[in-house]
Amino acid sequence: MLKEFFGAIWRRLPPSVRYPLTRIGQKRFTVTTAAVILNDEGQILLLEHVFRPDSGWGIPGGFLANREQPEEGVRREVREETGIELADVRLLFARNLGRLRQVEIYFRARPVGVPRPCSFEIKRAEWFDLESLPSDLSRDQIQLIDRALSQSEKS
Repeated sequence: MLKEFFGAIWRRLPPSVRYPLTRIGQKRFTVTTAAVILNDEGQILLLEHVFRPDSGWGIPGGFLANREQPEEGVRREVREETGIELADVRLLFARNLGRLRQVEIYFRARPVGVPRPCSFEIKRAEWFDLESLPSDLSRDQIQLIDRALSQSEKS
């Protein structure tokens, strides 16, 4: 009986009220995007980030804005951080970092333009040969790059 009562109330609520109520109690995740960007020489673009733990070096990317699609987000982040546009953007994979309550979406792309630090968050933007990555590049970043390159070869 109580169930029917609350069901009747629920059905009378406008959708603008029902949707936020359905989110109560659900775990929420932040979503980030990143891109493995390779130039015509086969070099990878890495950025030295101010806020990145470990060495600071890593692939470009960042958090999605509200209602932003992943590809839009990665294009925006790369543009904000380096001033370049992306061509041939391809979705590679996603991973869930449950401990951080974060979902990361990875792309591969080619650069259009010359990268330069365009944000206070970025110290340097440099191209690296895949055999000559920064010695203090984190193990996680190396694994992500390897995974992205192996995924690219499959497609």
